Amino acid sequence: MPQPNNPLFWRDSRMPHVELRKVDDGRTVCYAPHSHTHWSLGAITEGESTFRYRNDQYRISAGNLVLMNPEWVHACNPIDNQPWAYLMLYVDTGWLTDLRYAAGLLTTPRWQDISTAVINDPTWYEGYCRMAACLLDPQRDLLDKQTVVVEYLSALMHELAGQPAQPLPRAPDILQALAAYLDEHATQEISLDTLCNRSGYSPGHLIRVFKQHFGLTPHAYLINRRIQLGQRELKQGTPIAETALNVGFTDQPHFQRTFKRLVAATPDQYRRTLLNQQVQTTGGEQDSQTSIDRYQHRGALDVAAQEGAGIDPTAQ
Repeated sequence: MPQPNNPLFWRDSRMPHVELRKVDDGRTVCYAPHSHTHWSLGAITEGESTFRYRNDQYRISAGNLVLMNPEWVHACNPIDNQPWAYLMLYVDTGWLTDLRYAAGLLTTPRWQDISTAVINDPTWYEGYCRMAACLLDPQRDLLDKQTVVVEYLSALMHELAGQPAQPLPRAPDILQALAAYLDEHATQEISLDTLCNRSGYSPGHLIRVFKQHFGLTPHAYLINRRIQLGQRELKQGTPIAETALNVGFTDQPHFQRTFKRLVAATPDQYRRTLLNQQVQTTGGEQDSQTSIDRYQHRGALDVAAQEGAGIDPTAQ
């Protein structure tokens, strides 16, 4: 049975474009600045936390939604060790781009960043909670879950249309080339000397301008990429020790420490999805349903779950 203070991950191989994370006690997880390749949408379900997003800092609380563009550096952390809880939906960028393009919200099938960082609207929050309750409910079938996700995200994308984000200033070509080099050689050991030789920059200048444009130092950027590769391997079922070596770490303990610092979950917690836990618990579906019930008995979540499958964001 899942431990209440451990992060819970929901995935379904039939819906590979979405993943849901649920954290009951955010005091047990702290994030270093990091980024994702996918678009993320979170809901604060209890308490308050800080939300660092690129160069901005927000104080968010229960009822808020937070939005994160792909590759935008961010971090959420507790305030003075006060309790807080959240849900986070990770959406494949290509899939969401296609959804927006098919709806006529993009003129070309290319990703466009969204400027909104925080939504404080009970209607959208409750709709999000209904969607999350549906995904976490083992009694809801595949078509139901697919419909709920598409309806909610389509409605939200229409709401946010016309609000393109102010893009980051384009990095000089040499820095773009260095970032591409780090991407291509993320699993290998790379020295600062190598990067300086490739760019012609001094060490101090290179670190400063790289962080200015990408939000992370070259080393932090490299480690972030390795952890992203590690997440992919773990989801594919690769053992933790093998994953650590495959993505460029010299040993499993180092990989585990770094993974937890950036993902706020251990590799073992990350690879154990809700569906796996349902199969592995001795009580079977009864134990997993207890976890769902505990999730649903929370204020707006309780209301959202009882309202059924409808994802109309105006439903009350």
